[in-house]
Amino acid sequence: MNFQRGRREEAPEINLIPLIDIMLVLIIFLVLTTTFSKVSGLEINLPTADSEAAPDSAPAEIVVAVNAAGDVLVNRQPAGGKDINAIAAALGRAVPAGGGEPPVVVINADAKAAHQSVIDVMQAAQRAGLGHITFAIQAQSP
Repeated sequence: MNFQRGRREEAPEINLIPLIDIMLVLIIFLVLTTTFSKVSGLEINLPTADSEAAPDSAPAEIVVAVNAAGDVLVNRQPAGGKDINAIAAALGRAVPAGGGEPPVVVINADAKAAHQSVIDVMQAAQRAGLGHITFAIQAQSP
């Protein structure tokens, strides 16, 4: 029995506007709560080897200190100048006689020292025939 003559049933439809509003709110929530971290670095795969006991004889060290003013001390003795030739001569005098393993040059540079002063020490070590160079740092206290 159809008591409503002439009235047609409307087809059910889904209203998408509220669904879109809810999805936008969810996207905004996810974007705001997500933490973005940029990790930068180099991926280095170090070679592996079986290590034996360290040798008893470690190579000799030549300690070169560079202060903030650019003055250079080689084994606590003044180098005699700031130029590369004077530093190379001081490094040559500091090499121990005996012709064993070449010594390692340890550069202790002040944090306020000019970059050029450290480069000059490295060039002087190269001129003196000392190819093994390392830098000393001070660990930060916790």
